[in-house]
Amino acid sequence: MKLKLIVGAVLAVAGLCGCATPKPEMTGNLHQELSQESFYLPNAEASRVVSVSTNGVAAANILVQTHRVAVKETGPKETVEKFGEVYTFSPNFFAVRREEPTKIRFWNLQPDDNHAFMLISPSSQVLMHSALPPLKETAYLFTFHEEGLYSFVCSQHPNAMFGQILVLPPRSP
Repeated sequence: MKLKLIVGAVLAVAGLCGCATPKPEMTGNLHQELSQESFYLPNAEASRVVSVSTNGVAAANILVQTHRVAVKETGPKETVEKFGEVYTFSPNFFAVRREEPTKIRFWNLQPDDNHAFMLISPSSQVLMHSALPPLKETAYLFTFHEEGLYSFVCSQHPNAMFGQILVLPPRSP
């Protein structure tokens, strides 16, 4: 519940600051349309904390997949009735090194569900938000410039899909 409140507050602030401003041509279900596209990467201020690009040379490579834990068709009836469909990121915790470019590949393994990756700094600032479309791989090259414990969450399933990235000091020369 606490995480859901934090994510809601962060999304509201992001909307107020213009980070999540929809495109004028969007019509219909705004939530669905926003969830199907990447609507912001780190701005200038957030880039001091983490740089994100779609290409470059990676020193490390991490694969994060989406998984169904319980679904209406096959999940335990009590679980689905209480929680609905349940998803997870796997792994939901990993460590990277500060100033070490790390390619993180996200694979949404569900054919019928959209997911999203929202990166949150140790000071609770939303750094980026990216759509994870069904049956697609979405990859970014992250370079963290500050050590600490970063959170990530699926903005569509915040109660079930969340994790952490521990940014460690650089390797000793």
